[in-house]
Amino acid sequence: MKKKIYYVLGLLVIGFIAVKLYNYLSGPFQRYSDVKVIAYHYNGEGYVGSATCTECHKDIYESHLETAHFNTSTLTTIDNIHGSFNEGENTVSLMDADISILEKNGKPFQHAQIKYGDHKVLDWSMDITIGSGLKGQSYLTNQPDGLFQLQASYFVPTDSWINSPNYTNSLNPLRPVNDQCLKCHVTFAKSSNDNINSNKYDISKIALGVDCEKCHGPAERHVRLQRKSNGILKDTTLIGLKSLSRQQRLDVCASCHSGLRSNQIQNPFKFLPGDTLSKFSKNFNSLRPSTSLDVHGNQFGLLTSSKCFSKSEQMDCMTCHDPHRNQRSQNAYFNSKCITCHQQNKTTCSVSESKMAAMNNDCIQCHMPVIPSKSMQVQLTKLDKATPIGVRTHYITIYPEETTKD
Repeated sequence: MKKKIYYVLGLLVIGFIAVKLYNYLSGPFQRYSDVKVIAYHYNGEGYVGSATCTECHKDIYESHLETAHFNTSTLTTIDNIHGSFNEGENTVSLMDADISILEKNGKPFQHAQIKYGDHKVLDWSMDITIGSGLKGQSYLTNQPDGLFQLQASYFVPTDSWINSPNYTNSLNPLRPVNDQCLKCHVTFAKSSNDNINSNKYDISKIALGVDCEKCHGPAERHVRLQRKSNGILKDTTLIGLKSLSRQQRLDVCASCHSGLRSNQIQNPFKFLPGDTLSKFSKNFNSLRPSTSLDVHGNQFGLLTSSKCFSKSEQMDCMTCHDPHRNQRSQNAYFNSKCITCHQQNKTTCSVSESKMAAMNNDCIQCHMPVIPSKSMQVQLTKLDKATPIGVRTHYITIYPEETTKD
């Protein structure tokens, strides 16, 4: 009799477990098991793309879509190329070749025609667009031997195709694109080769753009947990920047905005928010005076050389910038940040009120002017000298009047 009771109880327990397992597999699991992972970090965490974040963070996601960060890289299509495909407007003329931007079977290509000798013809697919289009766009081609930068770029100020920055005025071997090049233009990429100089990638597994997961970490576990609990459970799998120390917050930005980095100790894509950047690489300009720092790329070095920064215990990049919003040209907003601090510190501007009025009371124009870059230059025609690109400096100080003219 007892054996029968134990037998029945055993069946009931097994049945109960089976029902629970069925409900688990056919119910909530179906809702959160379909998370599409773009790529896996070296620590095994999955990147799912910022579009997934819109389920709970719609307003933040939609505002972030308008930022230069989000638009700094994307898969290239005919529609998102800003330059002209029209004959006469689609060619970069070099000393020994013409490079034309063409459409073939609905896909964009760069077509090189050698001017001399055997008049050889070369074609390269345009696969990834680099640059938000505010200053220009460069293009990458994914070839069997790796990822390369193409020689023709689009330049916004002249609305024309130009020779890509730092290419010579002849047809060059294409420039390999490795982790050091990609790290500031994509959220994550993993080379198929552990060599830091490798340029071989599966481009379908690159998390393009600088999006939510660049600053908060891979979100696969977070999304699965929130879908499973309908957003009720408290989650600590993502990094909140406010929970980090000042230096850790600065390191997140400095991983891209600190110029060239030497002595690469670890792969740059292994760095995650909350890590110590100096354990991954050293700043190439760490011991150089602020006057030698270039305005392109080293906003961190310039800012931290400023008195505004050194005299503050809290100031970091987010003191003035909201990374979720496009704040370009919002002078009034940035000026309000300057005035708020300087009113609290009871500091006043030495410029006369009439001169300030003539400058539209613009703190930024006077103390953070646009300065020509020494490292970012373009050659507009084959006869031109290189033309520097103007970038707003983040070294906050008093500049000579001629420097601050708009």
